[in-house]
Amino acid sequence: MSRPILLVKSGGEAAMPEWQRHFAEHAPGVEVRWWDDPAVDPAAVRYALVWDPEPGRLAGLPNLRVIFGSGAGVDFITADPDLPKGVPLARMATAGAAQRMGEYVTWAVLSLLRGARRIGAAQAERRWDYFEPERIATGTTVGIMGLGHMGQAAARMLQGVGFRVTGWSRSPKDMPGIRSFAGMAERDAFLAGADIIVCLLPATPETRGVISAPLFDRMRDGTGLVNAGRGSHQRIEDILAALDSGRLSGAVLDVFDQEPLPPDHPAWTHPKLLVTPHVASLPPRGERAAHVGALIAMHERGEPLPNLYDHARGY
Repeated sequence: MSRPILLVKSGGEAAMPEWQRHFAEHAPGVEVRWWDDPAVDPAAVRYALVWDPEPGRLAGLPNLRVIFGSGAGVDFITADPDLPKGVPLARMATAGAAQRMGEYVTWAVLSLLRGARRIGAAQAERRWDYFEPERIATGTTVGIMGLGHMGQAAARMLQGVGFRVTGWSRSPKDMPGIRSFAGMAERDAFLAGADIIVCLLPATPETRGVISAPLFDRMRDGTGLVNAGRGSHQRIEDILAALDSGRLSGAVLDVFDQEPLPPDHPAWTHPKLLVTPHVASLPPRGERAAHVGALIAMHERGEPLPNLYDHARGY
């Protein structure tokens, strides 16, 4: 019996030897081929691991059984108008990805709490800028927008440091020690009670542009902001204006609508804004290959797959 074929489009063709090496270790029963390999018969492809497939390409694989997103988000995949919605789309929800996101969020929140942007600017100028931070973790409430796989990991880490943590999501979540707010009816109460807001929402039509002036009007003056979700969530001009006015006391942004962020963008030099280059949570290829290999084995055994994208909900 021939091995199932997995097509890979992630990291470019130069990444294929590494992908093949990792899959040989973690899933030796799978044949891994480059996305544009002319020797591959489209009808022989059972699986695809992709980040940004060209529109229509996945629909041209008639025997495709599962699509695997190579990153935490799948919006570059679902943007395909011809995406075969009857084929399961599995998100890259690894334990390592959640760990990395939790670490990033904890670092970002502590950076806001301890004035990291100010400290970094002073060091760059060789200037001794002594100041005393006003808050400590135990007196600070962090509100997480999006309590899914990533959000729950971040919430637990923040709790471990001593932060009070609340969460807001579409439906209520049950996490020890965390007050859960759900739906639009409870969003204002959630925002009003937080000192720092963290956005880890999925990318959906409803969440596009959510981090903007109308949201800031529901927050306390001087709230901090972390966005490690999607660039589509934020209106950067509103964030910069809120930082200037004091509505936001500081922000850490890892994602932007345009990436890389242009060198002349005002976000780079704003004194209250820390910019990171979309590094919050991307597992190494070996970890992703192990995860996808395990899911392929589950599917071949006829077992249901976890963390599938729901086209009706949009995440």
